[in-house]
Amino acid sequence: MNVKEKLERIQQQINNACLNVHRNPEDVKLIAVTKYVSVERAQEALNSGIHDLGENRDEELLKKWEVLQDKPVWHFIGTLQSRKVKNVIDKVEYIHSLDRLSLAEEINKRADRIIKCLVQVNVSGEESKHGLTPEEAIEFIKKLEGFPNINVAGLMTMAPLTDDEQLLRSCFRRLRELRDQVQALHYQYAPCTELSMGMSNDFILAIEEGATMVRIGTALVGEDG
Repeated sequence: MNVKEKLERIQQQINNACLNVHRNPEDVKLIAVTKYVSVERAQEALNSGIHDLGENRDEELLKKWEVLQDKPVWHFIGTLQSRKVKNVIDKVEYIHSLDRLSLAEEINKRADRIIKCLVQVNVSGEESKHGLTPEEAIEFIKKLEGFPNINVAGLMTMAPLTDDEQLLRSCFRRLRELRDQVQALHYQYAPCTELSMGMSNDFILAIEEGATMVRIGTALVGEDG
């Protein structure tokens, strides 16, 4: 199955998930995660009608940028080391993994425009995952007021790799509730409208719980070929 066929199937799944909870499918942004595939496969994704690409390593993003430039909207979705910020800052529209002040300082210093950042929250509490605890997130966002080149566009989380639907839903719901708390503060620099949650194995549940961005790699661009 080529990318175009996979996209049609996934778009139908997104539409159905939105229908289940009375949401508009246009409110869900599909990000094709191209970290394991070639530049050619990423180009195929763009040719199929995808507008947003996600990468989690600066080397891969730069390699694809050389060919694709700014045709897609670029999302940096992986852990970003402060020393690597300078490599990607002028190429990305969104950074999904803001989780510490030292990184915020580097983004703010290196950016020549406002960067849309999502604060990464480790809702599941797994030691293997990066991100702030839900209890830390709001205090962290309050400290970002002094960084004029950062716009807190939303929150991001990675759910556990499990088939336990109730556990997945509880993680997604917790992030949505946290987003709502941030929105209630009415910070101009932190509109916090986005919820980046849900990947190939759980994006339908994430959408039903409020996701506005889903990060899909394997199920969409899969392996090269």
